[in-house]
Amino acid sequence: MTFARVHGLLIAVRSGGHNVAGLSLCDDGIVIDLSRMKGMQVDPERRIARAEAGLNLGEFDRATQAHGLATTMGVNSDTGIAGLTLGGGFGKLGRKHGLTCDNLVAAEIVTADGTLLRTSASEHPDLFWGLRGGGGNFGIVTAFEYRLHPVGPALLVGSVLHRYDHARSAMKFYHEFSRKAPDELSVDAALVATPSGDRFFSISACYVGPQGAGEPILAPLMKFGSPVESSLAARPYLQIQSGGDALFPRGRRYYWKAQFLNHIGDGIIDALLDTYAKAPSHASLLVFQQVGGAIARTLKSDSPYVNRDALYDCFPIAIWDAPADDEANMRWARELWSAVRPYSTGGVYANNLGDEGEDRVRDAYGENYARLVTLKNKYDATNLFRLNQNIKPTV
Repeated sequence: MTFARVHGLLIAVRSGGHNVAGLSLCDDGIVIDLSRMKGMQVDPERRIARAEAGLNLGEFDRATQAHGLATTMGVNSDTGIAGLTLGGGFGKLGRKHGLTCDNLVAAEIVTADGTLLRTSASEHPDLFWGLRGGGGNFGIVTAFEYRLHPVGPALLVGSVLHRYDHARSAMKFYHEFSRKAPDELSVDAALVATPSGDRFFSISACYVGPQGAGEPILAPLMKFGSPVESSLAARPYLQIQSGGDALFPRGRRYYWKAQFLNHIGDGIIDALLDTYAKAPSHASLLVFQQVGGAIARTLKSDSPYVNRDALYDCFPIAIWDAPADDEANMRWARELWSAVRPYSTGGVYANNLGDEGEDRVRDAYGENYARLVTLKNKYDATNLFRLNQNIKPTV
């Protein structure tokens, strides 16, 4: 780091290497690769896990589930825990137990001047606040300590698949069902297509609690409409956590743009159904990821993550293979994002941002942005760490 600073070299920090914008790598600079830092200790009595920054969430989940414990982690098992945590951290447990960053109790970080610090609510609390959602702006986090919760080993999962000509009514049902859901229930949805081009609306729900208590809560979902496929079963938590892996293999091409919603009304539905039908790749998705619950009950001032009153993270995910198709697929995702934009809250999840500029970074942090600038001025005044959703220093 000192060599890079002295010679004016760009620094990229890689842990899981899962960043869709490629911010964990750089040309003509130095990549600080943490991916072999795999240390992990679980204290089942205190329900605390210490995890080094090179772990992915699959590795983390396996270690905690050996003790019947877990904390909120993402939805793809090869996601790095470091980037996930530093940007917030959505997952199936979020509505019950809060964001990943809400469950962070301490972190070890190397700052821009090469100092190793331990941060927590009582140790460098200003910096600890910034690490709970403020991204990689303040240094290189080498280890995290998380609060754990009893989870699993199996959770009740319900899923239904509706024909595209029934998608309008199914989306209206999804909105009403999900916005009234208890904290224990996480309900996501997506517009999807088969390789043959047939399109559907999919709803999946995960109940974080006893199976018997979840069955009556999930009953309306299973009874609504005439789904072409449906399933209600208890599944191992580790299987749930890796359920999306097949959709996002490494080596394909990906592009997405995200925004938060509080309502799914007729205008949004019209825009989504019309534009999704024009997706140039049958692998592409339109995703609703439900948030709220415990996430919304945490004060906005408690961490940099400010968009706590949103109900859904909504984003098109373009997925394709041939470089020649780049422009068509990225244009489609941008058009779908723009069509939904009039109905959004204006906010965005920092971990879903690409190279979209300072205004969108401000949208991610809202009223907390000024406090983040103050931290940046204190810990990285030269913006050594700028390959991220960057908070620009003002000194």
